Amino acid sequence: MSEQAKKPIKITETILRDAHQSLIATRMPTDFMLPIVDKMDQVGYHSVECWGGATFDASLRFLKEDPWDRLRKLRDGFKKTKLQMLFRGQNILGYRPYADDVVDAFVQKSIANGIDIIRIFDCLNYLPNLQEAVNATNRMKQQEGRGHAQVALSYTLGDAYTLEYWADMAKKIEEMGADSICIKDMAGLLVPYKASELIAAMKENTKLPIQLHTHYTSGVAGMTYLKAVEAGVDVIDCAISPFALGTSQPATEVMVETFKGTPYDTGYDQNLLAEIADYFRPYRDECLASGLLNPKVMGVDIKTLLYQVPGGMLSNMVSQLKEQNAEDRYYDVLKEIPEVRKDLGSISGAGKPKVGYDAAQLAQSLETYLSCENGGAVIIGAGKLGRALLDYSGFAGYGLEILAAFDRTVTAEEQSETGKRILPMESLEAFCTEKPVQIGIIAVPAGEAQRVCSRLVQNNIRAIWSFAPCTLDVPPDIAVQYENMALALAHLKIQIGK
Repeated sequence: MSEQAKKPIKITETILRDAHQSLIATRMPTDFMLPIVDKMDQVGYHSVECWGGATFDASLRFLKEDPWDRLRKLRDGFKKTKLQMLFRGQNILGYRPYADDVVDAFVQKSIANGIDIIRIFDCLNYLPNLQEAVNATNRMKQQEGRGHAQVALSYTLGDAYTLEYWADMAKKIEEMGADSICIKDMAGLLVPYKASELIAAMKENTKLPIQLHTHYTSGVAGMTYLKAVEAGVDVIDCAISPFALGTSQPATEVMVETFKGTPYDTGYDQNLLAEIADYFRPYRDECLASGLLNPKVMGVDIKTLLYQVPGGMLSNMVSQLKEQNAEDRYYDVLKEIPEVRKDLGSISGAGKPKVGYDAAQLAQSLETYLSCENGGAVIIGAGKLGRALLDYSGFAGYGLEILAAFDRTVTAEEQSETGKRILPMESLEAFCTEKPVQIGIIAVPAGEAQRVCSRLVQNNIRAIWSFAPCTLDVPPDIAVQYENMALALAHLKIQIGK
């Protein structure tokens, strides 16, 4: 084999971020990470993902740690290895969009405190939401000589997501000024031969390095990596074996051994990787014993290709169901998700709606959106989804009065049983006239959304929070928040029963 034919595959290690986010809801403490940093620094990883995503939130909310302190300590420990973070575009690490100057300042501070590579994504692949973060990273690179802007495309399935779509997006990302591209297959939907086609198509349209991130949830991730590497992908994301597989990534050691003696040989020392795995294994056992690591997120479920739920979301969902004493409903919730998508309808020409939030983020997003004054009234125009939202107890915490839900299939008996809280869609106009509202929540199929929206606007609504799978035509002075809440609504529907 000639030297020129060799192309060692590079690996990003996810154990310090996405691996434990996917398996134990991001609960690994900083003090446990630090003793193994020196050995990890010797491996020769392309990078170690250790910050961003849910780590910021979890550090503050659950671990009572300073996330910036974590980053600085990891930077001190990793002398040779690049550190990587996940950045939610204009949302930074939060659940709402921030102004450009805030995005710019956060990027500056992230790089100044130790980050080398910033993986920037938007769950709907809306590139304008990524541009400012890319620009800010490039400015830091010019000023400080550090900073790499990687734009991630959220991989999903649907009629609109053709090879031409992905290839065109790759070209647009290059034109944005990004340094590399990541295919972010957060739900494990990319199967092996499709990966070959995808990498080949994108490589034809861009000279940027391409990295592949996937999860083992559907059981095909290792094979997907094999075919992607053969097709020319440059970097793959892996997790050291104690926190690999299930809703996490393929095991680092397995992929290293897979490519040993081939043109893609990493050259990594398996003995060193074994020492790192030995360090994390007792902690994995501890997490299993405490229930923090739930067996439900450790196996393989090929129905993931139907559910399309990201790995990190699944571990959080298990945690939330446990808090609700409803852990036994886990598979019921998963089965309900495709039904929720069906209820929502599909955006014309855009495939199926992606799951973008979980139930915890529903409350956070609502809190942000209603942070003005409490006391607003809510009208919900919806079918089954509206009934679920109607009984969602979280609204009471914001001083909101739920006036009614509207449904084309409601019967007279149901109206009587529910105290007329569920009304026929035909009565929406009259009801709005009688009951002025401040906030409208729309959770309807696309065909109903504009009609409900227009009636709310006529009623001097001041804000609309839309679950509908389409954009709405509203006057410029009315605030509209669009959400993709399939998983959260599945939670709610299971809670109240069908």
